[in-house]
Amino acid sequence: MPAAKKKAKAVERYTVVIDPGHGGKDIGCRGKKGREKDITLAVAKLLGEKIEKGLSDKLDVVYTRNTDRYLTLQERADVANNANGNLFISIHVNSVDKKNKKRTTIHGTSVYTCGLHKSDNSLNVAMRENSVMELEPDYTETYQGFDPDSSESYIIFELSQNLHMQQSVKFASLAQNRLIKTAGRGDMEVRQAGFWVLWATAMPSVLVELDFICNPRVEDFLTSKAGQEKCAQALYEAVKDYYSQIDN
Repeated sequence: MPAAKKKAKAVERYTVVIDPGHGGKDIGCRGKKGREKDITLAVAKLLGEKIEKGLSDKLDVVYTRNTDRYLTLQERADVANNANGNLFISIHVNSVDKKNKKRTTIHGTSVYTCGLHKSDNSLNVAMRENSVMELEPDYTETYQGFDPDSSESYIIFELSQNLHMQQSVKFASLAQNRLIKTAGRGDMEVRQAGFWVLWATAMPSVLVELDFICNPRVEDFLTSKAGQEKCAQALYEAVKDYYSQIDN
């Protein structure tokens, strides 16, 4: 009798969850002409297209949103968890207060992992991103009494040990490097801060602050098709780098 044929080994799929920050009634940071929610969606879709074109043999893409619609922080995490995601990338745009003397000159990219903030700047960024909770009428119940405006609430991120921290930091470092080299962004380093959406996702997770929309020159870059293409290409290269490391 002929030998039985062996079944071909199924290729294990890997899911990248792309989260364009803000959306709908939640506009995010504003520049003179640009809005965070529009920039993040444009870059996210370009990133997803690149992954689907260049890595479709092994990687799947899931978006938390692919249109201009509002999602809560918990809903974003739920999408990622329900999709059994392997990597979560939340894309954002940075800014500083109008009273800040460096408002029109500050620039640079930062990629965050979840953890206790080590500087006031990191805490301020986390507070701003977490403050979208307050758009929800019952947010204190949904988020278990967490107050995004109280520094005391952020102690939970110190007490919680993130099981995926090592992998999160690995991808964050790759993304930071690519945003500097490929997209030409300034280096404001990989950082940690208490972002709810990262804490609530059960996978390696990062939050990317592409650059500062309050800087007019940076805003021109972030709102241009060429700038958005460079940011998406940088993140795509980081995904490719990261997957090649974990797949070996």
